[in-house]
Amino acid sequence: MSFTRLMRPLSLLLALCSAAPAFAQSGAADDELLFRDVRVLDTVRGRLGTPVDVLVRGNRIAAIGAAAASPGARVIDGRGRTLMPGLIDAHWHSTFTALSQADLLASAGAPEKLAAKVAAESERTLLRGFTSVRDVGGPIFELKAAIDAGQVRGPRIWPAGATISQTAGHGDMRQPQERSRRFFGKPALAEEMGATFIADGRDEVLAAVRENLRGGASQIKLMAGGGTSSAYDPVDVTQYTLDEMRAAVEAAEDWGTYVTVHAYTVRAVRRAIEAGVKCVEHGQLLDEDTLKLMASRGVWLSSQTLRPSTENMDPLRREKRKPVIEGQARMWAMAKRAGVRLAWGTDFLFEPELNAEQNDFILGLREWFTPAEILKMVTHDNAELLALSGLRSPYAGRLGVVEEGALADLLLVQGNPLEDLQVIADPARNFAVIVKDGKVVKSAD
Repeated sequence: MSFTRLMRPLSLLLALCSAAPAFAQSGAADDELLFRDVRVLDTVRGRLGTPVDVLVRGNRIAAIGAAAASPGARVIDGRGRTLMPGLIDAHWHSTFTALSQADLLASAGAPEKLAAKVAAESERTLLRGFTSVRDVGGPIFELKAAIDAGQVRGPRIWPAGATISQTAGHGDMRQPQERSRRFFGKPALAEEMGATFIADGRDEVLAAVRENLRGGASQIKLMAGGGTSSAYDPVDVTQYTLDEMRAAVEAAEDWGTYVTVHAYTVRAVRRAIEAGVKCVEHGQLLDEDTLKLMASRGVWLSSQTLRPSTENMDPLRREKRKPVIEGQARMWAMAKRAGVRLAWGTDFLFEPELNAEQNDFILGLREWFTPAEILKMVTHDNAELLALSGLRSPYAGRLGVVEEGALADLLLVQGNPLEDLQVIADPARNFAVIVKDGKVVKSAD
């Protein structure tokens, strides 16, 4: 059974989510919030300010300092705690991070179980302080619509929709018994799921990009090289011809947005740069010259803090991950020296037990960056990458900063993350208040 069918109709998902475990929403309907006596974290300059008041009106930060006053506002006593922007995960898979592969098989006859798991994980993501995510592959449009309608609790989502892959590419997830749609006429299960488009040649790539844009994609995800979690494509292979990749870029640019590519190697990334791609996902096998080229062209690198392979991983996956893990330390250090625009995300897939560690994975950046640099990356810099969607951005307004006029996605944090970054790894204890779009979604006070 296709996952698209499992997640539809939207009314089923909404009905299920209305029964999901609730969390504190006191004040969610208030038009104004007044944070009294808070220290604002300046994520751009890496400074924590002196105590001030911050007024939220509607979904925007209306005033900071002496002008932050309103007799009718709901008051939140900051008691000198840190007020910072919501966290942003720039490489998230909202549907497939909530489910294991066993879930997909075991629940094929019970779609409501899958829908409930996806909705519950969406809620937990928000409660971990991630008020925005960039979803870079999978069935997502229905969940995003439900969140935006207020029927499901979750972060803002910048959706890519189905990934776009060549035959035998990283997004070709066919089982051994599944044959080519082109030759035998039947779409692969992963295509029916809304996970991927297997598209070959300029015309098919154009059609796949336009299908995602029609569905509401804010950016396009293309598979430009091999991967570690797929069975058929070695990590070293380059995927899509220059003409095919340019077709995707042209179609995206016609809609005012951009293409990001899954790629690890120098050859794959250089082809993508030549094609006009604006962002690279992963990149752990890049060299210094290619990173300097990315910096000179303004191409983003959105990467992860991968942990070592474990014994319970599939042996093939462990072998494919080996060079990627080895290259990680060199890549982050070189990219920083080269001045590449950097973003961070987790890229969890089919391991729902890992999601509870989403915040903790941020700490892996400490090997190469200061706490101030890390906090800037997971708020301001990731927000700048989201803004690359231009007019296709689903939400108007600035994120990643606590400034007048910015969108009110805020965390009231116990402790000073500039001095002790560990505080953001325990959101249940240290995030006293979470505000998304001007509404309180968690209040421990």
